[in-house]
Amino acid sequence: MRIAIFGTGGIGGYFGGRLAQAGEDVVFIARGEHLQAMRTNGLRVDSVKGDFVVKPVQATDDPKQVGIVDMILVGVKAWQVPEAAQSMRPMMGPHTIVLPLQNGVEAPSQLAAVLGAEHVLGGLCGLMVLIAGPGHIRHAAVDPIIGFGELDNRPRERVERLSKVFSKAQGVRLDNPPDIQVGLWRKFLFVTAITGVGAVTRAPIGIYRSQPGTRKMLEQAAEEICKLAWARKIALPQDAVKRILAHWDGLPPEVTTSIQRDIMNGRPSELEALNGAVVRLGKEVGVETPVNAFIYYSLLPMEMRARGEIQF
Repeated sequence: MRIAIFGTGGIGGYFGGRLAQAGEDVVFIARGEHLQAMRTNGLRVDSVKGDFVVKPVQATDDPKQVGIVDMILVGVKAWQVPEAAQSMRPMMGPHTIVLPLQNGVEAPSQLAAVLGAEHVLGGLCGLMVLIAGPGHIRHAAVDPIIGFGELDNRPRERVERLSKVFSKAQGVRLDNPPDIQVGLWRKFLFVTAITGVGAVTRAPIGIYRSQPGTRKMLEQAAEEICKLAWARKIALPQDAVKRILAHWDGLPPEVTTSIQRDIMNGRPSELEALNGAVVRLGKEVGVETPVNAFIYYSLLPMEMRARGEIQF
């Protein structure tokens, strides 16, 4: 399968590297020092599931040089998706599959608006991975999981075909949810609440889950997200909050999310795709989201400063 990795950060670098290692025809879209290092030394992946190097590596910063591909794995940050969708057009053929792996729940519709809904799957993944240096990806923890499906949940041959491709990749566990919308919103629930509360408190999960006030905030943020999902006809289980609290209680106490760390360190983050999306989507369907609104508007000035929109 001819595959383009659009955005060779931690997620794109890891999954693209594993697919290349498995023998697929993979081309990486990257830029700057990262691109130069890949062209010179290949793509190095250090992983708890086994280190490897992809060399030689196909890499470019110009999608027009790639040609038509069978699948585009979208690895850019959530706020970059609309612009990235426009840049993908030269790689699109009549049967090209577009697989987004962003945090949040809006990337599929953003891609569909530009490229056509018939091309886009829903996708999600889970692992702790980062760019350690130019051309160097480090997978530090968590068994790498990827899942995807048709946005309308109707079975189609292309999902089975893509599943066979990922099943051949070492260090990747395929876990396609029976309902991709539920899968996307379950991850949205998991990431959004702990990112928001963690960023506001500037503390690891072991602290804010153990303090009565911030634990209540965490629970209320999760409840709002569930009410929003149900209002949008997403079949999250009725005990989703109880389940997610039990999951959070099982995490190591030092855990922080990468988005929380971006906010705390003054870097542009995916705040808009997480707590911001809860507020925005809640207004669309008439669901009140006061806790997520408090989190979002409290953090928004820091986000705007990180993007150079305001100074203080």
